[in-house]
Amino acid sequence: MKKIEVVAAIIFHEEQVLCVQRPKNLRPYISEKFEFPGGKIEAGETIEEALHRELQEELNLKTNIKHLFLTVFHQYPDFDLTMHGFICEVESKALTLHEHIHHEWLHLEELHKLDWAAADIPLVDKLMAIKSMDSLGIKGRK
Repeated sequence: MKKIEVVAAIIFHEEQVLCVQRPKNLRPYISEKFEFPGGKIEAGETIEEALHRELQEELNLKTNIKHLFLTVFHQYPDFDLTMHGFICEVESKALTLHEHIHHEWLHLEELHKLDWAAADIPLVDKLMAIKSMDSLGIKGRK
């Protein structure tokens, strides 16, 4: 089975996190599902370099990568996915969608309302169990 390694950004602005929706796809298990933005790691890139590049390409967004949050291993019907999810922070919510069809900024307790891609669900579950924003190493409301 094909193996794919990707990075994903859990992007916070104050106490809200960015959720992006994938476009229609021939693979029904990811078509129009929500995800944390990111993408494939290219040859010769570190995972942090890949994350910066993907966020610039997909969202025209510069982020402050804080730390690795969780690595997820998920088997889809036609490929195995390894996804490194990073906690990130931005100064502004301004972005431009180049690949996604919709985005939302949500508080952690609201994440469950979206239809997530299966590989992103462990990230969502771990985020929803967070009791303190301080534990994520990000700024709270000002």
